[in-house]
Amino acid sequence: MDMKDVAAHGLVLLGCGKMGSAMLQGWLADGLPATSVWVQDPFPNDFVKGAGVHVNTHLPKSPAIVLIAVKPQMMADALPTLAAMGNGKTLFVSVAAGISIATYEDMLGAQTPIVRAMPNTPAAVGKGISAIIGNTHAGAAGLDAAEGLLRAVGQVVRLERETQIDAVTGVSGSGPAYVFHLIETLAAAGEAQGLPAELSMALAKATVAGAGALAEAANETPEQLRINVTSPNGTTQAGLEELMDPADGLPPLMLRTVGAATLRSQELSNG
Repeated sequence: MDMKDVAAHGLVLLGCGKMGSAMLQGWLADGLPATSVWVQDPFPNDFVKGAGVHVNTHLPKSPAIVLIAVKPQMMADALPTLAAMGNGKTLFVSVAAGISIATYEDMLGAQTPIVRAMPNTPAAVGKGISAIIGNTHAGAAGLDAAEGLLRAVGQVVRLERETQIDAVTGVSGSGPAYVFHLIETLAAAGEAQGLPAELSMALAKATVAGAGALAEAANETPEQLRINVTSPNGTTQAGLEELMDPADGLPPLMLRTVGAATLRSQELSNG
């Protein structure tokens, strides 16, 4: 399935908040005709209303793809309208957290092609990373189609098994919030050392953004990049000795942080 198929048979976007809107913007920029998109959302935003897509109108009978991007608690209301499209050729791609492929198979039919994805919020600026896993009926073609859609908002990786979604949630799904908090705390620490609040925040934001961009662009590992900028007995080493303390530095804290988020993801998935 390629964008020509999607353009010909239609794409239904169920839920179009920030994540859905970011994806829609990417697809339209990539040349998907607005008339091939049907958005179902109780409160469509101004971008959606002005994009030229079908909004809250009668859906095509068997669209190429249905992308589910509603909050999990809204799922029960939304799915009955889609059940008729199950067990057919329509590929369902879900970016809704905590809802398993088995749950979708129960609601839509066991023969339904389903891909489950876990994107993250930097997708809103085209810098997301999404992890995907599909059922047997989605197959390689379904995963390729889902990857094509999600690539509009960033990178895509493929999982070996669905249970890995919980750890992905703990790392990249929740991870942007950890980084935002790092920026907050770095800025506050600069302020404590006598910098004006605004200046310290500007330094912290640019430092985290720049280091992230360098880590992505460089051939060296993050470990090597760290070593490269750490002069013996210099300022960076003095700071890192605190940060890297194996007992109460960042390593055990990050293990606990990702562990707690992963556990919560498992609990939510198990109802």
